[in-house]
Amino acid sequence: MTTYTTTYRNALRDAMSEEIRRDEKVYLMGEEVAEYNGAYKCSQGMWEEFGDKRVIDTPITEYGFTGLAVGSAMKGLRPIVEFMSWDFSMQACDHIINSAAKTKYMSGGVVDCPIVFRGQNAASGRVAAQHSQDFAGWYANIPGLKVIAPANAHDAKGLLKAAIRDDAPVIFLEHEKLYGMENEMPTDLDFTVEIGKAATVKEGTDVSIIAYSYSVETAKEVAKNLEKDGISAEVIDLRTISPLDETAILDSVKKTSRAVFIQEAWAYASVGDSVASLIQSKAFDHLDAPVEVFSGERTPMPYAANLEELALPQVDKIVEKIKTMVK
Repeated sequence: MTTYTTTYRNALRDAMSEEIRRDEKVYLMGEEVAEYNGAYKCSQGMWEEFGDKRVIDTPITEYGFTGLAVGSAMKGLRPIVEFMSWDFSMQACDHIINSAAKTKYMSGGVVDCPIVFRGQNAASGRVAAQHSQDFAGWYANIPGLKVIAPANAHDAKGLLKAAIRDDAPVIFLEHEKLYGMENEMPTDLDFTVEIGKAATVKEGTDVSIIAYSYSVETAKEVAKNLEKDGISAEVIDLRTISPLDETAILDSVKKTSRAVFIQEAWAYASVGDSVASLIQSKAFDHLDAPVEVFSGERTPMPYAANLEELALPQVDKIVEKIKTMVK
């Protein structure tokens, strides 16, 4: 298999471009996605190649252009809607939740809504409280939506291509701190990553560390630190939040007998809480310690860099807690 090396942001661009070339029904819409090449340059060069009928700049009105895109999906097109920040999707929640997510059910399976909503999610670095929330748990709570949060460029491309081809509405959560990360990528134009399948990033025997999106990088750092004390950590990247790969999670915990979840989101009613509940209900007899969930502090995200860092899960605190679990 031939491969090439590219960044996370360029992997997204390649995925969208390949699917637009493959299927005349696919188009991209959002603020500054065309002439400006995207707020995070994830659509670099696409407007020049495809023109303003396939790569469409919109006014700053998420409610308006999201409704337009949802309607076009119901009529057979396959839109990709970029939110400059997922916080701005709150302006469009009615279209996402009451129309995109529910129409297939309410139409008795007659009307599909094949649409991808994508953009920057969670704390990207000093963008303050109104641009830093993690929406994984919010949207995973809605029946009818698939929720994806890739942690590397390889998965970002494969999962985005799979999402564009899917007939369900998909929430695609990216993280600004990952946009520059590089990975090897297959050149195969039909390369996809299956939605709903987690990945084992690192094998281990003493504790399972489960995470998604940028928190996978935190998990890898924790595992590296634990190795210095002879503790073998397994790192599981969820990749997809909904549907959740319960089998991968439970198989790992049954092997290690301990589980830790890391997320930037607030703890209450979060993905981490749901995974902890899953483990304690379906793998309780295999546990040698309670499941631990490390989350962002329950506060609006501070603007100051030092306070933002303190509001997010801390590697040293996670390492110390796991040491007490393994004793």
